[in-house]
Amino acid sequence: MENLKIDDFTRYKFLSGVKHSPNGSHACFVVHNMDFEENKYLSNLWLMDVESEKYKQLTSFDSERSFLWLDDEDIIFPDVRDSKDKEKVQALEEFTQFYKINIHGGEAVKYFRIPRNVSSIKKVDEDTFIFTSQYKINEKDMNALSDEEKSKVLKEKKEEKDYEVLEEIPFWANGGGFTNKKRNRLYIYHVSTDKIDAITEEHTNVDLFNLDDTRTKAVLLISNFKDKMALTNNIAIYDIKNNKLEIIKEDNIDGQAIHLTLSHSFADFIEENKIIYSATDMKRFGVNENDKFYIMDLNNLKATCITPSLDVPLTNSVGSDCRYGGSSLKQVQDNYLYYVTTEGHSSYLNRINAQGKMEKLTTEEGSVDGISINKENILFIGMKTNKLQEIYKLKNNVEKQVTSINTWLNSEKYLSIPEKITVETAPGVNIDGWILKPVNFDENKKYPAILDIHGGPKTVYGTVFYHEMQYWANEGYVVFFCNPRGSDGKGNEFADIRGKYGTIDYDDLMKFTDEVIKKYSFVDSEKIGVTGGSYGGFMTNWIIGHTDRFKAAASQRSISNWISKFCTTDIGYFFVEDQNAATPWDNHEKLWEHSPLKYADKVKTPTLFIHSEEDYRCWLAEGIQMFTALKYHGVEARLCMFRGENHELSRSGKPKHRLRRLREITDWFNIYLK
Repeated sequence: MENLKIDDFTRYKFLSGVKHSPNGSHACFVVHNMDFEENKYLSNLWLMDVESEKYKQLTSFDSERSFLWLDDEDIIFPDVRDSKDKEKVQALEEFTQFYKINIHGGEAVKYFRIPRNVSSIKKVDEDTFIFTSQYKINEKDMNALSDEEKSKVLKEKKEEKDYEVLEEIPFWANGGGFTNKKRNRLYIYHVSTDKIDAITEEHTNVDLFNLDDTRTKAVLLISNFKDKMALTNNIAIYDIKNNKLEIIKEDNIDGQAIHLTLSHSFADFIEENKIIYSATDMKRFGVNENDKFYIMDLNNLKATCITPSLDVPLTNSVGSDCRYGGSSLKQVQDNYLYYVTTEGHSSYLNRINAQGKMEKLTTEEGSVDGISINKENILFIGMKTNKLQEIYKLKNNVEKQVTSINTWLNSEKYLSIPEKITVETAPGVNIDGWILKPVNFDENKKYPAILDIHGGPKTVYGTVFYHEMQYWANEGYVVFFCNPRGSDGKGNEFADIRGKYGTIDYDDLMKFTDEVIKKYSFVDSEKIGVTGGSYGGFMTNWIIGHTDRFKAAASQRSISNWISKFCTTDIGYFFVEDQNAATPWDNHEKLWEHSPLKYADKVKTPTLFIHSEEDYRCWLAEGIQMFTALKYHGVEARLCMFRGENHELSRSGKPKHRLRRLREITDWFNIYLK
């Protein structure tokens, strides 16, 4: 056994996208790992025999991030290399090359090529596929142009690369760059004719789509907007055979708006002519309100809420810095919807039928990161206490780990076991938290400590593995963290801090810190640092302006000024108003009152700022403002800005950038806390 090193995360493997074959005999999933020298991620498909639980690598292109089962023995997948390796002028003409591979062996072969950048695809029949692709409003159909016309358009596109025209909000998206007049559009593709046709019109954005069992209909969640993106969307039904799209207006579903932007809304067929979907009207708790489930009868378009008392988030909001790639968290199978909830500090797999009967299927602590169900066969990607991701099989409510892709970590490295602390911070308010003791802990020593604050704020910390925390514990730090009010997992009332940022949540964090110092005498109260990202960055900025008890701080992808955030970030124009109950015009004073920048002249704490140049969620200007304010007032400060990164730097940033980020924070704390 040896200590965990700062760069050990480059050896971790991340799992995503697990999916059974149609007959359930096999399952495919994606394994991602880092190529540190090339500073990128490699992704390949792996195959599991479900009965024997044996698994092996299937592909080796290193770019297979998604796939689709064609039948019981064949898989297709897009290969992003083909579109990236073209010459610059050609790269302006997008396409997606799909390959086919048999699960019993052999080389992958080219299957078909769609002249668009495909984001999601589903099979209708052997010749027909429907897919989504990003579309620029008023763009010309390249397939309909002559070679001369195509050459002219490509030349115009190349010239336009130097310009960015903004005409709507949001005009950019974190991780997506400039999005002005871009929509996720639905198309249908026929292999035999190599023809694609648009299903939705150009101003319509498709959030998701699912097929019914007969593959003759698709249900869509869509929104249509100009100038300003709305926060609600609609259900639409696409009749594939008759090529007919019917939009179900909001009035037909009892005014229940389907929350588009921050909720995890969902829609799928659960019984014949019946749709199950999740929605919230946002009337009581705003944009972060938990969804409820509804059933809509397509015969009369009548919708009924089948979970009126449900008050849990229908997603996995358990944080970790050890995930990569996307996975499904909802799936309809045999008239049940299987879904994931976050409750307390863990996430669980559940199911519900059309009558509203709910069952919790998993009970162990940890997180469920992706699911696949075939008949009674259930597989999920999970993270358990102090473990990295593995695939688990669920049978008779018993969870069984069936892969050992990351087990080397627990057998080779010293890890600190999270110890739970519950603190009553106000009458009837109990805050869950944890402490990691330093590796090789000696009860007779005093140790420096780090308070780590999660983002969101509507997420949670739990006992799942966090590389940065375990590394700090291996470096001789006590690490402590908690879920203050505003966090997920305890219902709408607990999560609702609208108009209260920096008040009750600040009190919870300070009282939790007080209890840690009181309960654990080995914590050196004179050597405590604080860090956090996103909402955690906001709280770090807030804390240093309201107390000097922390001897060093590291503020990451933070918020410092609600007024500037309102008009600059991808979610600012609705998130700021909702969360602070104010706009710059109707209550400028309130936004300023809750802005850490207002209190920057009170700061004494040496502070490191970590920010990414392309973070459009908490834009670079937020970090720059706070950094400048501290420098202006003579406070030790440093800003490390990462080019080519966005809000996800700590979770999916380039390997070398992730290493530099963690080294910057650790070195900063080593200067002031050791």
